[in-house]
Amino acid sequence: MNPVLKVENLQKYYKTKGAVTKAVDNISFEVQRGEYIGIMGASGSGKTTLLNCISTIDHATAGRIFINSRDVTSLNEKKLARFRREELGFIFQNFNLLDTLNGRDNIALALAINGVEVRNIPRLIEQVAADLEISAILDKYPYEMSGGQQQRIACARAIVTKPSLILADEPTGALDSKSAGMLLDSLSLMNEKKEATILMVTHDAFTASHCKRILFIKDGKIFNEIVRGAKSRKLFFDEIMQVISFLGGDKGHAF
Repeated sequence: MNPVLKVENLQKYYKTKGAVTKAVDNISFEVQRGEYIGIMGASGSGKTTLLNCISTIDHATAGRIFINSRDVTSLNEKKLARFRREELGFIFQNFNLLDTLNGRDNIALALAINGVEVRNIPRLIEQVAADLEISAILDKYPYEMSGGQQQRIACARAIVTKPSLILADEPTGALDSKSAGMLLDSLSLMNEKKEATILMVTHDAFTASHCKRILFIKDGKIFNEIVRGAKSRKLFFDEIMQVISFLGGDKGHAF
């Protein structure tokens, strides 16, 4: 079975004032369909740069990235724009909803951009809203929603087009603990019920404990990897905390 994501010998360099910084240093890994992967690391470790390269927002200096066996590092800007629209779903820290559209229309916009027939859009919205338990807020505007509600609308927008890979960048970073918990439940539901493949960058151990596998990045390299397997989330959290303590990073929330 081909992986949804395959990263091969990825490198990313930045030049600033005559100096060269290696943000991503020869990273390789794979993500299989239906996996829920977390990427953790201290500030400046390269985890966000890695996500930006995978999302095609940034260009790798060297190495290759395959999504559904397609080498995205070889695509031109026009093909990349179409590829992002058709194959990737995005969940951002700051929601990125359009304030002039209600929840229903924010989700509908993703479908319309992808060329879904107008007659099919209401049904698809109702389905994803029921799955994520947000039917009651579809007609609210972002300013009428809590942060957690906005982020769950953003989740629905990300998954409604059935992308091959969902990329989440610190999705709980702007949420209080209750809203964060609701969002994480939604992500787990997307993964388990819809078999969504999720790659999430986070600095928070509690958030990461909802994942099934964690890659720890240090100085632009994969430093460690742990798998949840049959462990309880509490035991997995404790294991994550041990690695973070060794790295000297942010411990985040506790149970």
